[in-house]
Amino acid sequence: MPNYHVLTTQRLTGAVHISRPAPPKSITLESPALEVMTDLRQIYAAVIEPQVTMEAANAFMILRGVRSLLVLNQDRALGGIITASDILGEKPLRFIRERGVKHNEILVADIMTPLEQMEAIPIGAVEHAKVGHVIASLRESGRQHTLVIENNADGKPVVCGIFSSTQIEKQLGAAIPSSEVAKTFAEIEAAVIAH
Repeated sequence: MPNYHVLTTQRLTGAVHISRPAPPKSITLESPALEVMTDLRQIYAAVIEPQVTMEAANAFMILRGVRSLLVLNQDRALGGIITASDILGEKPLRFIRERGVKHNEILVADIMTPLEQMEAIPIGAVEHAKVGHVIASLRESGRQHTLVIENNADGKPVVCGIFSSTQIEKQLGAAIPSSEVAKTFAEIEAAVIAH
């Protein structure tokens, strides 16, 4: 490799410490919504194909440290979403009863939420929203995740972000109250502050 020189090294002696990342930025309900969005323009989305087994999907979620996977169809376009709640909830049991299959035979396609049943928030709305608005939207939908879309150069919708209630709770440092309790911004703020 003639174009590259060897980098200089130095011996380690004495007390050598390890760098630590700065603590995450403090988030409140009034923080910009973009601060809690997983931006798929900066990191790769966790994706899976519909013909993969549900158990393999669960193992992949654990490996990636996520609680949802975007399901890609044969054209590599969005076909749906599968969440940890789908896998660990009652959907598989219902599918086993209805179809008479074994647990390890259930595919992602069998229990995912298909594209036609999904909704997304336009990035323009997110750019002017606060974290509290995202929480209210998640609670209203009864979902743990919601997608964010923007239009590409051809005017076609592209998923550019994901909101996850688990991620928001981590960043807030507080649990998001269940949807039966409160729906208004003020009620959510009071519930989060009380925790």
